[in-house]
Amino acid sequence: MSTAAATGVWGRTEQQDFRSRVRGTLLGAAVGDALGAPVDGLGLGAIREAHGTEGLTELAAAHGRRGAVTCATQLMLFSVDGLIRAQVRRDTGAWHPPTDLHRAYRRWAATQRDWGPDERRKEDGWLAREEWLYSRRDPARACLTGLADDRMGTLDVPKNPGEQGPEAATRSAPFGLLVGWEPQLVLQLAVECAVQTHGHPTGFLAAGAHTILVHGLARGESLDGAIQRTLALLAARPGHQPVTDALRHALGAVRQGMPTATRVEELAGEGGAVGALAAAVYCALVGEDIRHGLRLAVNHSGASAASGALCGALLGALHGETALPPGWLTELEGRATILELADDFAMEMTQGPALHSPAGAAPGWLARYPRA
Repeated sequence: MSTAAATGVWGRTEQQDFRSRVRGTLLGAAVGDALGAPVDGLGLGAIREAHGTEGLTELAAAHGRRGAVTCATQLMLFSVDGLIRAQVRRDTGAWHPPTDLHRAYRRWAATQRDWGPDERRKEDGWLAREEWLYSRRDPARACLTGLADDRMGTLDVPKNPGEQGPEAATRSAPFGLLVGWEPQLVLQLAVECAVQTHGHPTGFLAAGAHTILVHGLARGESLDGAIQRTLALLAARPGHQPVTDALRHALGAVRQGMPTATRVEELAGEGGAVGALAAAVYCALVGEDIRHGLRLAVNHSGASAASGALCGALLGALHGETALPPGWLTELEGRATILELADDFAMEMTQGPALHSPAGAAPGWLARYPRA
């Protein structure tokens, strides 16, 4: 898998494996988000009172329907859109992916303000015309304020320098699907895009850590191997200690016996990015299958939707789409859009030169992903 990505030569088997992991990552994140949404922010006692002693075990109603996703999935989809647009714009000689991602996130911000798609804005591309994305799903204040104007946060001058929430991490899995990139470049891109809304080191380094985990899994590594690589890469980053400590705590918890909600609760802590990441990694490590891992990931008093989304992305990247619970997928909001975007991303990454070049492009592709 990684050989194909590194050499740029993709056989049919490699393409199919990659597409399955892309679909698995995006659908897994969305399913985890949807599973956690109804209990997000509830205490463990309240969750058990509402859903029984085992807690929440199946999709439940949130935002007016079963299978509804939160702003975490919305933003993740715009991450994918921005990455494809960056590749397409490269034909013009312009190559600065953080700028393309910032434009994509600004398109998401418009969905939170506008009543619906503006068909006159051809430069928006197809994703911003998906009407279901115009539902407000409790967007984090940091995301709205960070993307409220044209100024892009950078590592030198980040937006919201005190913000440690998990929202930058939950939108960052798609960067890990850049399997042809070296891990340190993927980490750098994830961090540069995270500081557009989350300027505290624990907020943006948790996003970077999650990205590197997905990257390793998408390239065929084990989760343990991906964690070790992530720890090594983070060690060079100022302010990494809370994030690397959290990953080590997750690893240590695996050796403490059967997984319990109490253990997940301890790892999740106060519910910031670091806690959500630790809980997600632990649940991905100990889950007997994806269903079991995701149930563990959402039944705690922290950020249930975020830890569910982070865990789902890891398990989907590791196992591919066919391991996801089919009953949950059938009720997942936006599944058709997620699949369409996943397949476009896989096609761009494996067959981009056949779709566009400086000399010309398939007109349908440029209509979907304008160079503007």
